[in-house]
Amino acid sequence: MEDCLGSDDEYYYSDQDSLDGIENEDSDPQWIPPKGTTTKVITKESLLSAQKEDLRRVMDLLFLREHHARTLLIHYRWDVEKLFAVLVEKGKPCLFSEAGVTLIEHEDLDPPLPNSPVMCAICIEDVPSVDTTKMDCGHCFCNSCWTEHFVVKINEGQSKRIRCMAHKCNAICDESVVRNLVSKRHPHLAEKFDRFLLESYIEDNKRVKWCPSTPHCGNAIRVEDDEFCEIECTCGLQFCFSCLSQAHSPCSCLMWELWAKKCRDESETVNWITVHTKPCPKCHKPVEKNGGCNLVSCICGQAFCWLCGGATGRDHTWSSIAGHSCGRYKEDKEQNAERAKRDLYRYMHYHNRYKAHTDSFKLESNLKESIQKKVAVSEEKDSRLRDFSWVNNGLSRLFRSRRVLSYSYPFAFYMFGEELFKDEMTKEEREIKQHLFEDQQQQLEENVEKLSKFLEAPFDDYKENEVMDIRMQVINLSAITDTLCQKMYDCIESDLLGSLQLGIHNIAPYKSKGIEKASELTVCWVNKANNADKDLQLHCGTSGGSTEPEQPSGSGSSDESGCSSRKRARKGALGGGFFDLNLPAEVIDKSDS
Repeated sequence: MEDCLGSDDEYYYSDQDSLDGIENEDSDPQWIPPKGTTTKVITKESLLSAQKEDLRRVMDLLFLREHHARTLLIHYRWDVEKLFAVLVEKGKPCLFSEAGVTLIEHEDLDPPLPNSPVMCAICIEDVPSVDTTKMDCGHCFCNSCWTEHFVVKINEGQSKRIRCMAHKCNAICDESVVRNLVSKRHPHLAEKFDRFLLESYIEDNKRVKWCPSTPHCGNAIRVEDDEFCEIECTCGLQFCFSCLSQAHSPCSCLMWELWAKKCRDESETVNWITVHTKPCPKCHKPVEKNGGCNLVSCICGQAFCWLCGGATGRDHTWSSIAGHSCGRYKEDKEQNAERAKRDLYRYMHYHNRYKAHTDSFKLESNLKESIQKKVAVSEEKDSRLRDFSWVNNGLSRLFRSRRVLSYSYPFAFYMFGEELFKDEMTKEEREIKQHLFEDQQQQLEENVEKLSKFLEAPFDDYKENEVMDIRMQVINLSAITDTLCQKMYDCIESDLLGSLQLGIHNIAPYKSKGIEKASELTVCWVNKANNADKDLQLHCGTSGGSTEPEQPSGSGSSDESGCSSRKRARKGALGGGFFDLNLPAEVIDKSDS
């Protein structure tokens, strides 16, 4: 359903309230949020910029290098607010120790000579100190052992948090050291390591998720406020951010998951078989009775009694079967059959109405082209009525209201059934709430059908006064359906779900303007370009006491210039065709030259 809404900006993303047709008919039909959207689209090109936003906040507050800030954020799943809360509650030492961050308190005042031998505690061999690396935690091993350790962890998919090799040491290894050592022997693994670090912003971030489009559009969506929301990606797909399925409010995610499964599998076919057939006592295949006699025969040749299901012989009369008596009442079987029949009829009631409104939505989506033609014909007429934005607004309102009405039936199926809330409400409470909801549902349904009727009218053939009457009807009905949708959501959130003890059924809030369309993230780097050399020196510092100079890693990067979210990683920034995704483009350009 969402593709019909999201693919056409003119009809859907205009999202102009129908009342706007009264207040300002000359306004632009495209509605622009006054304060900007709260959801952002992160493309492959802007992913680095999005990551640096959060890194910068942590680095500036705690005066950390980028490596340590990234380690903290990955540990706290890129939840900056949670990280700050832990800092206030437990203090900096506890914050760092839980995340595996170790800061160097002082430099080694008596470093070993470059050619002096140092015994590696892993391979138990003496190696020149120039071929060893010391991490921030103080543990020093030979570069060969470090490299093999890093390669194993990267191949195992643990490259986002590679711990020190020392026994019971929880310190996270410096990513610049990992990058430097691995790139010398395995450039492709170094690229994989950088990609894992970059994509951790999406994979480990509860506020960021990949768009579930098929085929994948390559975009990710970041929400700023409530994660229980519905979003439209720039590719046109509308989906629930919480469960990544199609937009389904006012159903909760669990309700929609159960409903989709119920519609998809053969559960109701099984119910029909239970109601209308009985299993053969020999081969256990379902047998349907097609005559009046209570002695039935299976295709396997077994005869059995239809009343009790017991195997019998074939000698019988209209009143009895030879050698068989089943006058004893089988309460359990009769109750199970009646329950299955009742459940089947109840499901069919809600499913038929859900499907009817879904089919109406699909048919009404075809009105776009025909209404365009009607509007074009009407605008060519010599009439006082020149603005027909009310038509587009009414059509958008019809789509949104029809979608709400359609998904209200799966909600009612589970809300007033016994599958989810059996012990949460008494029978009397359930009946009262059901009547309240169904009254609002009926009012919405009546007005949606009226709105659909007026929009389908051939107003291009009408006289001017008749068109004015239809215009007022469409504007009024649009406002009414919007109000009824809002009241239905308020009823669900306050009177139905809000009064229950279960807190797992959260629904996306109703938005009069329609499902919010995410805007592409753009991050501006405003610092001066002449600080790039300073950045490069900062990155090429010493990491963990290694006497071997390190390649630029982006750690502590703070001065970038330009204003673009589309900085692409450049090959050749490091030796062997390896590229560093963490460096600004201008720094890489300088290092190339």
